[in-house]
Amino acid sequence: MNTSARKVRDADINPCLEESDGSQKCLNRNNYEKAMCSYYFQRYKDCRKYWHNVMINRRRDGIKPDMPTAAEREEILAALGGKPY
Repeated sequence: MNTSARKVRDADINPCLEESDGSQKCLNRNNYEKAMCSYYFQRYKDCRKYWHNVMINRRRDGIKPDMPTAAEREEILAALGGKPY
């Protein structure tokens, strides 16, 4: 697996791995008819937007790393009572 593909599959780098997988599974299940998977696409888009905002806020506040690790993200989501997207 090349390095860029490995990054996409790394839970510490990609906070929306579950949503990405859901979109891909939906496409596979529905013979790549995108209209059938708009819910999954929107979830992925909302996930990326949410974590991008977290990353920007952490960068602005001087918190390193910019993107929380997978374990930190789980703690954040648990404190929120689930996914806000």
